[in-house]
Amino acid sequence: MEKINQERIPRRSLFGGEQIPAVGLGTFGSDKYNAEQVSEAVYGAIQYGYRLIDCASVYQNEDKIGAVLKRLFDEGEVKREELFITSKVWNDDHRRVEQACKKSLRDLGLTCLDLYFVHWPFPNYHAPGCDGDSRNPDSRPFCLDEFMDTWRQCEALVDAGLVRYIGMSNMTVHKLRQILPLCRIRPAALEMELHPSFQQPALFDYAVGQGILPIGYCPIGSPSRPERDRTAQDVADIELPAIRAAARAHGVHPAVICLKWAVQRGQVPIPFSVKQSQYISNLKCVTEDPLTAEEMEAIRREDKNCRLIKGQVFLWEGAGGWEDLWDGEE
Repeated sequence: MEKINQERIPRRSLFGGEQIPAVGLGTFGSDKYNAEQVSEAVYGAIQYGYRLIDCASVYQNEDKIGAVLKRLFDEGEVKREELFITSKVWNDDHRRVEQACKKSLRDLGLTCLDLYFVHWPFPNYHAPGCDGDSRNPDSRPFCLDEFMDTWRQCEALVDAGLVRYIGMSNMTVHKLRQILPLCRIRPAALEMELHPSFQQPALFDYAVGQGILPIGYCPIGSPSRPERDRTAQDVADIELPAIRAAARAHGVHPAVICLKWAVQRGQVPIPFSVKQSQYISNLKCVTEDPLTAEEMEAIRREDKNCRLIKGQVFLWEGAGGWEDLWDGEE
């Protein structure tokens, strides 16, 4: 496998000026791929040239990923300081963030994480793999005081040298406006669902305006997402007319266009694939043959406000629907 030249990979800046790769590798195997398959993809992807790896404790594969990281370090394939590795505190660990972070560090075989996210802004728990109609009776709406208690614990991780940056995920503008004035250490990044049919312009622009880097999950519309996250109204990004037109013009798969668009827009997409040909293409495509301004504008106009990861399993008693999780910002 021919390795990609790191100088060809676009970069994005965090507050303070540190630059990170403009595309990373996701590690959520959904219901389709096991921990061994995901970790072997991490091994091959880093060999090829990926340097940003997006992890999370709830993905149940950090220990396997840690084993392949050790292989790569032992083989001299890459140095720890060349990688930017993220993880996330899961909902049921909001009251014990340090304990959760230390477990991720042990599993990954690291002494420090580059970025640690609060995965969801409430402690509502669901068992991994549960169906979309599952509800936990302990679930409750977003609470600013509860969230800030979790965030204070994240700030303490930075103070202790366990993480370098902290971030938030699955937020809304309404929540951020409440939270950001209270932060001693502001979020370096915001992980959010971003793809051509769900561009979240208000949240994207608000984050950028606050100096927060958007990191986009589901960048090609998550064709491997769990069945519980699928509805008849969902839009397939790779079928959008502007995406297909650009794919024909550039002679590539429509998924490649989704990634080109993401990087050129300014977010950091974190596509997932266990297939070598796909994760190679996902990184290589952002280093060559950019979209034109006209193609970017055509894709901008394709926004359908189609959220795919609705989070309905986190709903509480009395909630009107999954939209309540997002403060009616749909």
